[in-house]
Amino acid sequence: MVEHGIARRAFLLGCASVGASALAGCASTIDGTSIATEPGSDPKYARMYASVPDERFPIPAVDLAKVDPKYLRRNVPDPTGERPGSVVVDTAQRFLYLVGDDGRAMRYGVGIGKAGFEWSGSAMIARKQAWPTWTPPAEMIKREPELEEWRSGMPPGLENPLGSRALYIFDNGIDTLYRLHGTLETWSIGKAVSSGCVRLLNQDVIDLYRRVPAATRIVVA
Repeated sequence: MVEHGIARRAFLLGCASVGASALAGCASTIDGTSIATEPGSDPKYARMYASVPDERFPIPAVDLAKVDPKYLRRNVPDPTGERPGSVVVDTAQRFLYLVGDDGRAMRYGVGIGKAGFEWSGSAMIARKQAWPTWTPPAEMIKREPELEEWRSGMPPGLENPLGSRALYIFDNGIDTLYRLHGTLETWSIGKAVSSGCVRLLNQDVIDLYRRVPAATRIVVA
């Protein structure tokens, strides 16, 4: 693991898609332990990924048939060796771990940066936001002029690229422009499709958001 700051293989130009859908946000275009049963028939996972009607923008249930079962949230033995409270992203396996203090960790499936947008290192989750605004950087707008209307920010909502929650990653007090954030793009979990951000299902990022305070260390390897 890189222990001193973030090593960038490509500079992130904001949470936006690499592909046809400019508003997909750290994502491509819209379109471990195995569990014994089919995910769609397991009541535990059906409840875990049910609709969330009491949110500011009601979140639909996840179609579990579109998610590889290994990427569903679960408590597992901690494989990271990091100190309790750390967030660790295993980019090779497409897992995010929140390390517990009992030798275990909460594991979430994630989507990560595509080739050319990978990054690694240690940094800090400096702030969190429920239903964040997304603001494309000037470089992105230059590349994709149709984003001009969002120069001052895209309002929160289900179509917002950051989804229901965003956790903002800073390196030595500087915003890296990388985020942990939600997505409706169920099919993309477990894939390398984004411009560098780490995306989780909305139900998972809400769970992570509740568990992780600001000033949490994050390691990406």
